[in-house]
This record gives sequence, C-alpha cells and structure tokens, in this order.
Amino acid sequence: MVRETTTETVESALEIRGIEPVPEGERTGHPMQLFWVWFAANISILGLPLGATLVAEGLAFWQAAIVAVIGSVGSFAIVGVVSIAGRRGGAPGLTLSRAVFGVHGNAGPTLVSLISRLGWETVNTTTAAFALLSLFTILFGTVGEAKATPVLTIVCIAIFELLTMVVSGLGHKVLVAVQRWATWIFGALNIVVAISLVTTIDWHAVGSASPAPVGVVIAGIGTIAAGTGIGWANAAADMSRYQSPAVKAGSLIASASVGAGIPLILLISLGSLLAAGDPALAEAGDPVAAIRAMLPAWMAVPYLIAAVGGLLLSNHLSVYSAGLTTLTMGINIKRVYAVAVDVVVTFLGSIYFMLVADSFYDPFVTFISLLAIPITAWLGVFLTDMLHRKSYDPVGLMDMRSSSSYWYRGGVEPRAFFAWALAIVVGYLFSSNDFFTGLLAETWFGENGLGWVITFVISAGVYALLGGSRKVAA
Repeated sequence: MVRETTTETVESALEIRGIEPVPEGERTGHPMQLFWVWFAANISILGLPLGATLVAEGLAFWQAAIVAVIGSVGSFAIVGVVSIAGRRGGAPGLTLSRAVFGVHGNAGPTLVSLISRLGWETVNTTTAAFALLSLFTILFGTVGEAKATPVLTIVCIAIFELLTMVVSGLGHKVLVAVQRWATWIFGALNIVVAISLVTTIDWHAVGSASPAPVGVVIAGIGTIAAGTGIGWANAAADMSRYQSPAVKAGSLIASASVGAGIPLILLISLGSLLAAGDPALAEAGDPVAAIRAMLPAWMAVPYLIAAVGGLLLSNHLSVYSAGLTTLTMGINIKRVYAVAVDVVVTFLGSIYFMLVADSFYDPFVTFISLLAIPITAWLGVFLTDMLHRKSYDPVGLMDMRSSSSYWYRGGVEPRAFFAWALAIVVGYLFSSNDFFTGLLAETWFGENGLGWVITFVISAGVYALLGGSRKVAA
C-alpha cells in the first residue's frame, strides 16, 4: 500500500505535458509563483563577478549600482512582457514563436535559444563543480585542482547534474514549489555570506573612485542586460503558460522585474563594492575561489553551499526550458527524456572546460556577447508581433504540415525571418569579441556595447515596416 501511494505521488508530480498548449481550464497559476521562480533563478553567485566587471570597466560604485538597477530590472521587464504571450497561448515561448516565423522558419531562433540554454547550463554546472571541489577539499583534506583529480571532478559534475535532473525532470509543479522554498534557505545563506563579505570592503577605495564617462555607464547597462534578462527572455513563456487567463499583464511584468531585480541588484552592487578594493576579483579565473579567499575560514563552508544552491536553482529553470526547446526543434521524445539529453550535453561540456580547456570564464564572456545578438533580434520580431496578436491557434502551433495555419510560404514567414537575419548581421557589425571585430565596432555605438540595442531596433523596425506585425493574428 505504501509503495502504491508513493508511486501515485510521483506520478502526480511528474509533468506529462510536452510543448502542446495547456488547456485553459488547467491554467490556474498566479504571478507570485513567477516572482519566486525568477528570484530563485537569480540568487546565483555569478552576480558578484558581473558587479566586479563593472568596476573593471572604470565605473564608480554608485554608477555600478545605477547600472545594476537599470540593466537587471529593465531587461527582466522585457522577460515579463514575453510572459504575456505564454499566458495568452499557454505554450512555451519558442513553440509560440512558430506563429511568428512559421513552423519551419522558427527552427533558426529555436536552435539559437537551445544553444543559449545549454551554454548557461554549462556555466552553472562548471562553476558549481568548482565550488563542490573546494567544499570537498575543506571537508576531507587537500585533493588538488580539477585537472589533478579528474575522477573527483567528474563526481562533482555528476552530483550537480543529478540534483538538477530530479527537479527539472519532474516538471513545472515541482519546479515552482522547489524554487519558492529553496529561495528562503539559500537566500538566508547568501545574506549571512554577504554580511561577512561587507566586512572585507575597502571603503576608502570605494569612496575615492572617480566616476566613469556616460558612455562607459551605457556600456555597463548593456553588459548587465545581456548577462541577465536578455539571456532569460526566450524562457519567459515556458513558465507563464500555466498562468490564469485572468492574470493582468502588469502583474506578470512586475513579477519578473521585481523578482529577479531584488537579488541581482544586491549581488551586482556587492560585487562592485568588493572589486573596488580588490580589482583582481574581476580578472579571477575562478571567481568562486577568489571570493572564498576574502572570507574567514569558518565562513567557507556556508559560502560554498550557498554558491552551489544558487547555481542549482538557476539550473533547474534553464534545464527545464532547454527540454521544451529541444522538443520544439522537432525531436519526438517525451519531455523528461529531452531534459535528460540536455543534461548529458552539459555534463560533457563541463568535463571539457574543467579537465581539458585552459580557460573558462573568458569564453563565457564571449559566449554572452555572441548570443545576445540573435536572441535580441528574435525579441524584436516577437514583441512587435505581440502588439497585434491577441491569441494563438493551438492546433496550428502543433501542426508541422502545410495544413498548419502558420505554414505561410513553405513553412516560413519571410518577413519575420528576413528581419531577424538582417538584424543579426547588423548587430554583429557593431560587435567585437575574441573571434572577430565588426566593421562598425569602433563607432560610438560599438565602443559602448550597444550592438544589441541596434539589433533590437532593426529587427522590430524592419518587421513592422514590412507589415509583418499587421498580418492576421490567428
């Protein structure tokens, strides 16, 4: 009898639904659920290096704090706007995107989104594995660096991936519950750690720092936006698809911008304070270890636990979204298996970065800047389409044949796809990274990191001029 009850409990918790739209009668969610989801996804320790990066670029603390507010709250307000589409259509964001780009034309944006999610998961997993390795060193004695202890390194990666798989595999209901309650636990740990870190701040260095020019501040806003909300925008509807149709748009925007904004503003600001007194933090190859070195020995264990916990909460949401995006690519498997596939990919990626590659965080920064362009281009088209579209055809979203209401021309909506592709090309012209330097990278917009803004304006403007946003919104 006990076994039967346990089995029934697991089955009721497991989300069976894939990417098909949620029937209206099953949409009973409320905005506070999303508040906790976005709060939990952003209490990761990665916010501290972001703040340190701002100081490395020349910003004074008060400027970094302003940048943190505008960049994080503003970019997550966009996440909230995309959430409105999830409430309207009851389907994941990239599935709803079929209505905009066509059932086949949507493959491009979907592939980019999947790569983005897998990249962030690899970042989370690698960083958490470094933290676990440090934790084992404290608890069981010196075990050496990652490359010196490959077996233990792989075990650390596997532990983190297993904990991710349990929650992301079970699905939406469990994810929402875990994100809410775990936020209180790991949030409290983060507060304790933050108080200890504040005692290490060089307040004289903070107060004597000269402010940076306006252009550097603008560039900092772009860095924070690209590293926070822009990277999550394509996952927004994945969580809001269970929201009640009665939920107001403003509530969805507030739940994302405030839920994510609170932890991000605090962590990014703290990171900038720490870096003002120790600029080496922004250049650390392993920021987790660098921050740990600032703490007293007795604080190391709670700090590392908080670091792993925050990264785990972020990874839950990212892997869940990646599973849905994998299904949107047309891979015909159950959602839980799609999650498993994504976990395997990031498991292998983390092994590479920890045991083979010479550097990890430099490629991470390049990764953010590269993917911010095509994701922003998708946002411009998708949000412009939302201005006129009030509903989505649930049958058409799932029909990949010529009978689909979103077939357009050979399965492609040419205006949307053209605007997206053109915006990507223009955006990269204003960009500069380790792989290439765009022809317009040395202009004012390029030097101030505004390539993603140009990308958004081009994609939204071209799509609107072509009349795409005024097509019949089925």
